[in-house]
Amino acid sequence: MKYLIPKILNHTITDNEVKELQKWLEDSQNKITLENYIRDNYDINLSQSKTNINEAFELVIERIEAANTPIKRIPIYKRSVYKYAAAILIFLCCSIYFLTTNNQKNIETPSVVKTNIIETGTSRAILTLDNGIDIALESGKNYINGNATSNGESLVYLNGNDSKTEITYNYITIPRGGEYYVQLSDGTKVWLNSESKLKYPTNFVKGKVRQVELLHGEAYFEVSPSIKNNGDKFSVLHNLQEIEVLGTKFNIRAYNDETNILTTLVEGKVKVSTKVNSKILKPNEQSIVHSKTKDISILEANVKQEIAWVKGDFIFNKLPLKTIMKTLERWYDVNVVFENKKLENEKFIGELSKYQSLEEILNLIKQTEIIKDYEITDKTIIIN
Repeated sequence: MKYLIPKILNHTITDNEVKELQKWLEDSQNKITLENYIRDNYDINLSQSKTNINEAFELVIERIEAANTPIKRIPIYKRSVYKYAAAILIFLCCSIYFLTTNNQKNIETPSVVKTNIIETGTSRAILTLDNGIDIALESGKNYINGNATSNGESLVYLNGNDSKTEITYNYITIPRGGEYYVQLSDGTKVWLNSESKLKYPTNFVKGKVRQVELLHGEAYFEVSPSIKNNGDKFSVLHNLQEIEVLGTKFNIRAYNDETNILTTLVEGKVKVSTKVNSKILKPNEQSIVHSKTKDISILEANVKQEIAWVKGDFIFNKLPLKTIMKTLERWYDVNVVFENKKLENEKFIGELSKYQSLEEILNLIKQTEIIKDYEITDKTIIIN
């Protein structure tokens, strides 16, 4: 059976081979054999202590994740106190799950209690004009006013820099269960996530800083370079920080119910400033502004994970279930209740499409056997 391990890592294992390996691992002696094989091939020293077993497990999974063959949208699987045989099986089953679903084979659906269908998030927003009037922006509704045009799924401002000194501002608010794309008058592109609000001028004034304000939530910016805008710099304000850029791509996460503000730089160069400190970010770095102290920490960023939402995905990398559920709450406009609080800290890893149903995602999580069941009542999800 050891010849199947490379196939797992290369994602070339067949359905029949999966069943064969699962049956083989039913024998406890075979599990020991597999454990020894992994130890020998991955140069990990196992001991009888649970602590060392778990540490070694993490190392094996890291080696697996480092394989060159990318996996697209795998289901979530649990990273906890499983031994190596279980780890291999989980990884294997995740690959086979999408192999079978893509071929539309039958998969057992867990029984759940539900009273309605939770809708997937869509493009929708509320545009607030400078006179205080609110306009609902949603699919199928066109909107034109001055230099602003919307097809219901995006909002585009034309004209570019303005020589006038008077500035008029618009606000765009993204509710739970929504996302929206805005192109500012200078050509800067902004993607806004659920529960976000942005303030911006309808036209930028020539010779002044192009300044917008993320009041709360999450936004991904692709800033039009200063060279195309008379050398005018671009700035993103927030209550706790200011981002100064010349032309770059970056993500800001600043939700009201989260302690810190995360800024992730994809391309270019930005300066992150607070009342007590300022630091320069390089590509693939992330700044963390601590709300209490206003201090700034710089860490290496998982860029793919941080901007996955812009590309239509969720990527969860060693995240607690409570954090994952908070993301799902915003996107599907639901509330999640844990009957067993211990489940909140269980960590998962996985890559999923944002546009599949909430029930599909919950069923994938349930397959890890960490969640015994869940109940959907109106817009409340109860995790058992």
